[in-house]
Amino acid sequence: MPQTAGATLMDGTALSRTFMTETSGRAQRFRSQAGRPPCLAAVLVGEDAGSVTYVKMKQARCATAGIDSRLIQLPTRTTTPDVLAAVRSLSEDPKVDGILVQHPVPAQVDERAAFEAITPDKDVDGVTMHSFAAMALGIPTLASCTPAGIMRLLDEYDVDPAGRHAVVIGRSPILGLPIGMLLLARNATVTYCHSHTLDLASVVRTADIIVAAVGKPEFVRGSWLKPGVVVVDAGYNDGNVGDVAFGEAIAIASLITPVPGGVGPMTIAVLLQQTVDAAERIRLRTNS
Repeated sequence: MPQTAGATLMDGTALSRTFMTETSGRAQRFRSQAGRPPCLAAVLVGEDAGSVTYVKMKQARCATAGIDSRLIQLPTRTTTPDVLAAVRSLSEDPKVDGILVQHPVPAQVDERAAFEAITPDKDVDGVTMHSFAAMALGIPTLASCTPAGIMRLLDEYDVDPAGRHAVVIGRSPILGLPIGMLLLARNATVTYCHSHTLDLASVVRTADIIVAAVGKPEFVRGSWLKPGVVVVDAGYNDGNVGDVAFGEAIAIASLITPVPGGVGPMTIAVLLQQTVDAAERIRLRTNS
């Protein structure tokens, strides 16, 4: 495992390769059985540079894994009804197994409505209310990709959340909220922190596990950390900077995710794995 002066780096890039190898093998088997590869469709509204880059990266990973990718790109001024129509069309297409609505969408588009237009069977990004409720209740489902990737990183580095105090900084419906639920399901004591949290540094200092998902560069300072804490930086900001002041945190934490190369690769690995999961489940149900 790569190490720094104090902390061990949680190498998401290396772990994602292992998952991608497994996913590629499953995709090949699906193709031989179904006569076509699994298919992931992405809906991209507008031309946000970060979103465009991210979608292209996902398409490249799909190609490597033997998964067909389809891109529906809509103009920046697209209205909510047009986005819903595109998503519903993909939901009804029997040759599409997974659907991704790239977020964020432009302000005039109702992002939640766009997510809810995805049929639950194809919600491979785990963004619908159905997926969140199932996950929170411990029912097998297609999980939110970044939180699921984080849990697999923790498992890989033998971090058992049971009995530990996990502090989640951020409460977004696709990252902060679901990672807290997944940690709670593994018997962690979970505290959610957000913009209204009083004396945030003092709360963070009690954490055994920190998940930073606030979207502000180097927001979490080294002085906030308890020695030996496990730090998961789920942020990504301009200049390849995370939400944690990495240079300060590495001397205090026991484990830490780098940015880039930590959470990000695992998010894509889970997305593609769940695309194959969805393809297999849909085919099994259709043929039963």
